Amino acid sequence: MKKIAIIGASYLQEPLIQKAKSRGLETHVFAWAAGDVGEKSADHFYPISITEKNEILKECERIGVDAVCSISSDLASVTVNFVANAMGLIGNSPECTLSSTNKHLMRRCFEENGDPSPKSMKISSHDEIKDTSFEYPVIVKPLDRSGSRGITKVTDRAQLEGAIEAALSAGFEKSVLIEEFVEGSEFSVEFISWKGEHEFLALTQKYTTGAPAFIETGHLEPAQVDADTLERIKKVVSHALDSLKVEYGASHSEVKITPDGDIKLIEIGARMGGDNIGSSLVKLSTGYDFLDAVIDVSLGIKPRQKKTKASCAGIRFVFSDEDIKVLDTIKKECPGILVEEDVKQIGKEKVTDSSTRFGYYTIASDSVSDIIRFMPDALS
Repeated sequence: MKKIAIIGASYLQEPLIQKAKSRGLETHVFAWAAGDVGEKSADHFYPISITEKNEILKECERIGVDAVCSISSDLASVTVNFVANAMGLIGNSPECTLSSTNKHLMRRCFEENGDPSPKSMKISSHDEIKDTSFEYPVIVKPLDRSGSRGITKVTDRAQLEGAIEAALSAGFEKSVLIEEFVEGSEFSVEFISWKGEHEFLALTQKYTTGAPAFIETGHLEPAQVDADTLERIKKVVSHALDSLKVEYGASHSEVKITPDGDIKLIEIGARMGGDNIGSSLVKLSTGYDFLDAVIDVSLGIKPRQKKTKASCAGIRFVFSDEDIKVLDTIKKECPGILVEEDVKQIGKEKVTDSSTRFGYYTIASDSVSDIIRFMPDALS
């Protein structure tokens, strides 16, 4: 039986753990012990923080794992590639790891390679911007976080200090990126790569809370864009993946299309998209099992799947009682489109990032109109 190391044990990794087990792989899961679902579902669990790369490497060498992977986590991908490179397994290079997890290095890489991206500057303290003026609005974000953590849209100088503090507190490296704000519609792009060849899987329409934090309220696949726009997005993202030296595995790219139709790269993660995009929506909308493909690549197998359908899928996240009312409407009027629900009791706490939302529900249909009517913008 082949052995696979999975970095992370939260609900984000659970679909990967279950997929690996369904394929007869022995799962070895590493994470800080926090009572997460993967601690119990794994064949073997090791209470080692995903940031402890050397400790995880020692265990993986002792176990003799055949593959190492993770989904939906930039932080985990650092350890995945570190272990893979040390053991001669499939993973992206250290250079790719740096440029795809550090937003400053990513921006610099895009600039050097002619990829369309917002202008930005990196700072570590307020002193660095005393004599600097910005054209507002700007986005302030941590250098090394995802999931809308520490992100703020700033419209004037008076808001800048608080936004910088929020980003510094959320990040690990304690550095901040200040970048020009790009007006436009938001999308994410899912690819799978093998030996530097990039296969497009899906374009996802993003719904967010808007300023200041831009927390995702839902996702729709496929995004409703014309064929020419889709081809331009695929071309831009594929070139950017080459710039970042992404060779293997999933990638999740975030882009904006401006009112003038220009495409701007916001950021790229060399890992599967979170929010159930990669683990659920891609398969529901295209028939392509993204999880299977990620495992194949980690095992050194070229993905040979094909898209088998052209359907529509969406996920809506729970922020308030209004989202629950929409779920009740779905159950009453068209229960056949409801695929999954995971809803917690709505508390008084404010939703500050994607990890503090009160659950979600997923819907799918052959008719896009069945899905769009229940997405956040359609009912707001």
